[in-house]
Amino acid sequence: MTAVKAVLFDCDGVLLDTEPPGCAALAQALTEAGWPMKTEEARRIFSGKAASDTLLWLEAAGLPAAAVFARSDAILFDGFTRHIPLIDGIEAVLADFDLQMAVCSNASKKRLDLSLCRTPLAARFGRHIWSADHVTNPKPAPDLALHACREFGIAPAQALFIDDNYHGIHCAKAAGCVAVGFIAPSDSRPDHGKTLRDAGADYVVHGMGEFHALLASLTFASVE
Repeated sequence: MTAVKAVLFDCDGVLLDTEPPGCAALAQALTEAGWPMKTEEARRIFSGKAASDTLLWLEAAGLPAAAVFARSDAILFDGFTRHIPLIDGIEAVLADFDLQMAVCSNASKKRLDLSLCRTPLAARFGRHIWSADHVTNPKPAPDLALHACREFGIAPAQALFIDDNYHGIHCAKAAGCVAVGFIAPSDSRPDHGKTLRDAGADYVVHGMGEFHALLASLTFASVE
């Protein structure tokens, strides 16, 4: 295997435990607009989607897409003013490995600014926090992964791409990165490990403890 030189992280559901509140906000906004939806259904439909794809879904459903999406954002961003939950164990992963690290998220730049960039995690990435707004095509296209690799001056095969949704796995594989499917402790989607493997994940890990161990084994890192 080619030596790992960088790790590319999805944000929601990998760095931040914000998939549940994000989908809850969408479900609430849809219900208020006359399209009753539970959080789990919203998670099944919208997890990992770029804002542009969510807007297309809302338009196809005959809903006032911009208004519903804006209401969802308002609910979510209000929650961010009180609490931005981190994935358990992510701080150790970011601190223990001397590798280049970037964020490759389908979220908007605004959402990242109001969530990730207001946490202590942001400092680890510096300017390498990339959103769907930075590239022509969001995941599942390979654009985000390829953009990060170009910025780091590495071949895609030298990067691990970790994502909790199949869109990100498709992005990683299309770019030529090593794809790691991540399942957070709060992720209740049934058979999600199989979904990630079927999408092409080279590895599937449950929680950051398992990812830390995987990264150590792949990089032969000396971890205290």
